Amino acid sequence: MIKKAIIILLSLTFILLKASGQEEIPVLNKKIVSYVKSVIGKQIDRGECWDIANQALTQNNAKWDGEYKYGELLNFKKDKIFPGDIIQFKNVKVTYTVGNATYKETMTHHTAIVYKVISKDKYELAHQNTGFSGRKVGLSTLDLSTVVKGKMYFYRPISN
Repeated sequence: MIKKAIIILLSLTFILLKASGQEEIPVLNKKIVSYVKSVIGKQIDRGECWDIANQALTQNNAKWDGEYKYGELLNFKKDKIFPGDIIQFKNVKVTYTVGNATYKETMTHHTAIVYKVISKDKYELAHQNTGFSGRKVGLSTLDLSTVVKGKMYFYRPISN
């Protein structure tokens, strides 16, 4: 009887967490975010965009191909994205307006780490080798509704 009650309670807890969008951030993702937090404003290695993902994964003993496949490939339109997930951009063009000015950015081949999930389609990214932070790690916002071209690959880091 107690065992059945515990199972029901755990099931209800899971359902409520899932419904409220409060699923637990994977442990490795938390470690990735902690690493990123410790390097904001600093140059990692050569200052290339790839270097921050390389160091975040390597220092946390993550399993990946050592190139541009940073773990488990996600479908960002269907899967829940968490802080610590990694995005690989390929020929992505973004257009957005602030006030009366329209801005265009191109990410031919770029890597970023999701630092914060603002909403289902809006993220705060940590990356370097950008126009706004140069070769140091900086934060910027990506609203998926502003992406007009290209491909984005979202990855969930995997523990070794």
